[in-house]
Amino acid sequence: MPTTTLAEHAPIDRLVVVVAQLREHCPWMGALTHASLVEYLLEEAFEVAETIETGADDVELRGELGDVLLQVVLHARLAEERGTFTFDDVARGLSAKMVRRNPHVFRPDGTLQDTFPASVAEIVRKWDAVKTAERPERTGPFEGIPDALPALAKAQKFLDRAVRAGAVVELAETPEVETATSEEELGDLLLAVVGSARAKGFDAERALRGAIRRQFASPS
Repeated sequence: MPTTTLAEHAPIDRLVVVVAQLREHCPWMGALTHASLVEYLLEEAFEVAETIETGADDVELRGELGDVLLQVVLHARLAEERGTFTFDDVARGLSAKMVRRNPHVFRPDGTLQDTFPASVAEIVRKWDAVKTAERPERTGPFEGIPDALPALAKAQKFLDRAVRAGAVVELAETPEVETATSEEELGDLLLAVVGSARAKGFDAERALRGAIRRQFASPS
C-alpha cells in the first residue's frame, strides 16, 4: 500500500503530523509540557495583538496567527500522547459550542436558521444564557475570569460582566480620567498613574487586583 507524503495532507493535517514528528524526534520539542508552554502561548497571543494594533501587513499577521495555532496544536498533541483528547476533538468541540451558543444563527442540528433578526443585545443575552445552562455550578457572573489576566484587562472584564448581569457598580470619581478625549490620552493618564505608583513603591498591577477583589467580592 502506497504511503501518503506530508505534501499530500490537507494543511491542518500536515501541521498535526509535523508537530507529532517534532515531538518524537526533536529533544527540545519532546521536553515541552503544558506548563512550560504557557509563557509562549501568552507571548504569541500578545504578538498577534501588537501586529493588529500597529497596523502591520497581512504577511506578518499570517505568521503570528500561525505561531498561536502552533501552541494549540502542541497542547493537543501533549493530550493525545496521554490518551485524553486530540486536535480533532478540540476542533469538533469548538464547532459544537459555536453552534450551541449562537441559536440566532444555527438550529440545534447545525443547519442555518431561515432568518437572522437578532440584535446585538439579544445575541449577548442568548450567549450568556447558554453559558449559564452549560455550567450551572457557577454561582455568579465573575466565575471563569482568569486570575492570570493583567489587572487592567481583568478590571475591564469584571466591569463588563457586572454590567451585563445588571449590577450597579459605583466607582470612585477620577476627574483626570474624565478629561481624556481619546484612547491615546487615556493611555498617557494610565502611564502617569503607573509611574506615580512606581515612584511611591507601589505595585500598580497588584493594587488594581486588590481593588477588583474588594469591589467584586462575593458577600460572605
